[in-house]
Amino acid sequence: MKLLTFIHEGKYRLGVHTSQGILDVASAQAALSTGTEPLTTTDSVINGGTEALQRLQQLVEQALGSSDNRAWLLDESALQLGPAVTNPGKIICVGLNYRRHAEETNSPIPQTPILFSKFNNALAAHGDEVPLPVASEKVDYEAELAIVIGKRAKHVAKEDALQYAAGYCCANDLSARDLQLRTPQWLLGKSCDKFAPLGPYLVTADEVGNPNDLAIGCTVNGDQRQSSNTSDMIFHCDEIISYISRHMTLEPGDIILTGTPEGVVLGYPEEKQVYLQPGDVVTIEIEKLGRLTNKMIAE
Repeated sequence: MKLLTFIHEGKYRLGVHTSQGILDVASAQAALSTGTEPLTTTDSVINGGTEALQRLQQLVEQALGSSDNRAWLLDESALQLGPAVTNPGKIICVGLNYRRHAEETNSPIPQTPILFSKFNNALAAHGDEVPLPVASEKVDYEAELAIVIGKRAKHVAKEDALQYAAGYCCANDLSARDLQLRTPQWLLGKSCDKFAPLGPYLVTADEVGNPNDLAIGCTVNGDQRQSSNTSDMIFHCDEIISYISRHMTLEPGDIILTGTPEGVVLGYPEEKQVYLQPGDVVTIEIEKLGRLTNKMIAE
């Protein structure tokens, strides 16, 4: 399934992408009197695990089969979306995790995953405007595959690790390079407001299949900047989940950004580096996951 968050009367609400439109889950549950605990957000589905997904699938089938279904099917283009996951306990990022990206930035190939973090202030939705911070003159795009954890993971073996993924999203690990590289710690340049757009969908793991073989790319104002495949990752999704779980407990709803391929502004020769400007429109596209688009504006 493709789950999404939309905003209704100032609150986050759960939607499901279907062939007939976006199913407003709350409206369908109320109308069809399912008699079960309401599923209100993507977070509630993640925390509910397999049982919640089964209930949601049954609701979708019941709702689409009803003659009154137009009452709870919405036009996606008319919706204001929220982040695909709205309240992660952790946003963990993996740096320099594509071989050709490490090479373009003249960085040594990592021997173990390089981890850093973002915070919830960085979350943004598909369609949101992203303010370029006044403290930076070098904001860069980074197309990334996001893993959304579906159940508690601690000391997980690599061969079992993908079982702990609820699903996957498109993400943009926006980076203020001048702030990022000011010190050896990258945090400052990675955690500005709305520097982690996530969406438009949370696509469940069963629908994605192998996350280590997905086309991934980025355009800026329609110009292709990144075009690669997640197979170029140095540490693949199963390795990343296993590695992190050996050092900290992963909880349902935690997000892991898995790194970006080559083609970022930082990888260009210095005389050709043109960083993001107000008015620029950045689109991240990943096979099976959709397209995540945001416009940059002045802070």
